[in-house]
Amino acid sequence: MTAPTELRVSKDRKLLTITFPAHQPVELSAELLRVASPSAEVQGHSPAQRVTVPGKRNVAIADMVPTGNYAVRIVFDDGHATGIFTWDYLHRMAHDKATMWQSYLDELAAKGLSRDR
Repeated sequence: MTAPTELRVSKDRKLLTITFPAHQPVELSAELLRVASPSAEVQGHSPAQRVTVPGKRNVAIADMVPTGNYAVRIVFDDGHATGIFTWDYLHRMAHDKATMWQSYLDELAAKGLSRDR
């Protein structure tokens, strides 16, 4: 996957706007990025180990650290800092964000969890 041409964090640190070549910019919320983090802490080592992360409605992006030529590590203000977001993963998130978001909301509801703390 080609690297994005732009990664821009909003002033309030709640949105990441990502632009890939020949694509329109897409906004990804810090909350979606946090709860869908590709880290083992969230994804586990198999689908059965995947964790539904509640209480992240107000999470913000604290920092973004380039990782080689293939990814960025996003650090969140709740201390989560182990997610390495590859260009492929961010591209998939940009295209599937509505589906990913609805799946997250459905998981929260099924488990009796909330987006709030």
